[in-house]
Amino acid sequence: MERVNLRGILVEIHSALRDLAIEHALIGGLALAAHGAARATVDLNFLVEEERGNDVDRLLRERGYECLHRSDYAANYASRDPARGRVDFLFARRAHGKAMLVRARPHPIPGSQIRVVDAADLIGLEVQASSNDASRRRLDLADIQRLLRSADVDLARVREYFRLFDREKELDALLAEERER
Repeated sequence: MERVNLRGILVEIHSALRDLAIEHALIGGLALAAHGAARATVDLNFLVEEERGNDVDRLLRERGYECLHRSDYAANYASRDPARGRVDFLFARRAHGKAMLVRARPHPIPGSQIRVVDAADLIGLEVQASSNDASRRRLDLADIQRLLRSADVDLARVREYFRLFDREKELDALLAEERER
């Protein structure tokens, strides 16, 4: 099986989004790595402004990606070429998502810089994902623990995200576990 060239695809897609003036930020496994909480990943994940969803769709299709799923909230694309992998987009529709884009900070990548959501917002996305799909909970909680250990995190914002999904007890357990380390 051919390996996905994540670095090359990241630079290509980021450059294309930038050239089209589509506000975007890196989320997912590569964003974890940018915060010192690396995890193996085989896809790219971006947060983009909702209003540009059709432009994102056109951009990916022009590059040989097929749309696997698209809704008002997200879109998933896979290339026919396995070396080009999968690219997923979350659309910033509501106040929380739009604020995440505003708070995202530059991070160096080959030949450029890409904005990456901050650690607290990345935790918020993990809480949302594992609330929507219980099968992700174990992996997402492990990601959250790594972020809590490796990044300067706004705990008030993290608590707000856990509260939104009625999961504050889980956060309290994670923080207690970290204090015991």
